[in-house]
Amino acid sequence: MSEAVVSEERFGEFVLVRRHEDGHVAELALDRPKAMNAVSSEMARSLAGACAALGADRDVRVVVLTSTHERAFCVGADLKERNSFTDAELVRQRPVARGAYTGVLELPMPTVAAVHGFALGGGFELALSCDVIVADRTAVVGLPEVSVGVIPGGGGTQLLPRRVGAARAAELIFTARRVEAPEARELGLVDVLVDEGRDRAEALALASRMAANSPVGLRAAKRALRLGHGLDLRAGLEVEDAAWRSVAFSGDRAEGVAAFNEKRAPRWPGE
Repeated sequence: MSEAVVSEERFGEFVLVRRHEDGHVAELALDRPKAMNAVSSEMARSLAGACAALGADRDVRVVVLTSTHERAFCVGADLKERNSFTDAELVRQRPVARGAYTGVLELPMPTVAAVHGFALGGGFELALSCDVIVADRTAVVGLPEVSVGVIPGGGGTQLLPRRVGAARAAELIFTARRVEAPEARELGLVDVLVDEGRDRAEALALASRMAANSPVGLRAAKRALRLGHGLDLRAGLEVEDAAWRSVAFSGDRAEGVAAFNEKRAPRWPGE
């Protein structure tokens, strides 16, 4: 796809939303370069706000999570800020932090993370919250929280084993080790490995291919994948059937069948 940006919108100081391809692909850019995108309370609020706006936008079919920093995707929580908190302030900040991670995780459309450089702790958890992770060869990922006396708190203990299995996730979390790109691809920590500097372009190209499909179908397929994961087969098939019924009589389904028979590109109504 063309990387031409058709519009930009800033959420606070540290989060930027760029829209590509008539607004169907939205780029959610982490933009706190002076701190290597460390997630402060302000940045967390902005990220949650941006996700809420994107989730409600029916024109957006795919979201790509990127970084404006040349050497880092996101280094995790802002530990300098955390060091200044009293216990009471840390308790009050917890829902703010969670809101950033759940905001990405609960986006109703497909999401692609474009990772380069450091993606550690909460930074890697933001990537894990996406459906597909594209990484370049500079990427270094990991969940090092136990090395500073905490545990992953942005979904890492739940999302990582869903990707790589319980034993592998335990080894990675308990050792707090950093994993470089080739091994990360081998272990399934990332899905697509590309040449240095190509993560954003390849993620946008992948998003473009996804966005060519029915927006109603994309959201329903994601819902079935997410809700059915971990269920026994019979229960999972019921989840799939409910998702199928939600699209079977939609305008997108009618347009898709008509376009196929008329041998033309579909013009999705998105309903």
